[in-house]
Amino acid sequence: MDINGAAAIVTGGASGLGKATATMLAQQGAKVAIFDLNEEAGRATAQALGAVYVAVNVADDASVAAGLDAAEAAHGVARILVNCAGIAPAMKTVGKENAPHALDTFAKTISVNLIGSFNVIAKFAARLAATDDVDGERGVIVNTASVAAYDGQVGQAAYAASKGGVVGMTLPIARDLAQHKIRVMTIAPGIFLTPMVEGFPQHVQDALGAQVPHPSRLGKPAEYAQLVESIVRNPMLNGEVIRLDGAIRMAPR
Repeated sequence: MDINGAAAIVTGGASGLGKATATMLAQQGAKVAIFDLNEEAGRATAQALGAVYVAVNVADDASVAAGLDAAEAAHGVARILVNCAGIAPAMKTVGKENAPHALDTFAKTISVNLIGSFNVIAKFAARLAATDDVDGERGVIVNTASVAAYDGQVGQAAYAASKGGVVGMTLPIARDLAQHKIRVMTIAPGIFLTPMVEGFPQHVQDALGAQVPHPSRLGKPAEYAQLVESIVRNPMLNGEVIRLDGAIRMAPR
């Protein structure tokens, strides 16, 4: 579908993969709304891109509904949704002194990464389904999983479970929304140079990049955004998960 002139929503759009995606969409002529809980970064990014910022908690029903109302008031019904909001706590199933994994940490990770993604998808798609299609389709949804969905490392039980859920719901949601001419895709990134990784010492960043077979470096957020653009533009991409990882398969640690 044509990006130019389309209304788009990016969750987690204030930093990292989401910010790169919001930037790409704005540069391609989309009317972008950024959903994020980081108000300072969200407002700054929106101002730089000529976008709108809305403080949204993706795991909260009312917050998402209000965010969609605000985005629609600014730009009309959105036809592009990219879900990048997420958290990545690290905790072993049994930790120090044989302490069990905190259940609230596990539940919060599932709530934000999996339930939050579905919450935005369902509410976004319900509004979009009521609009007219354009050239045979109404819109596109792109979710963010992770290679951890397949190669979860030590301490990633909650994160891997949440991202595995995103992978697992991709095809059934695509099938659900096919009658409404809405496509659904998921990207599973490997190790990317996100703000969290940028906070690591340089030698740690270099060691992480060296684990990637080819290209042997960290992924660039703009490369994630480049794949989002390809997905949006290609009408046959639907119901699939694409690993974007330089052929890495994560070791246990």
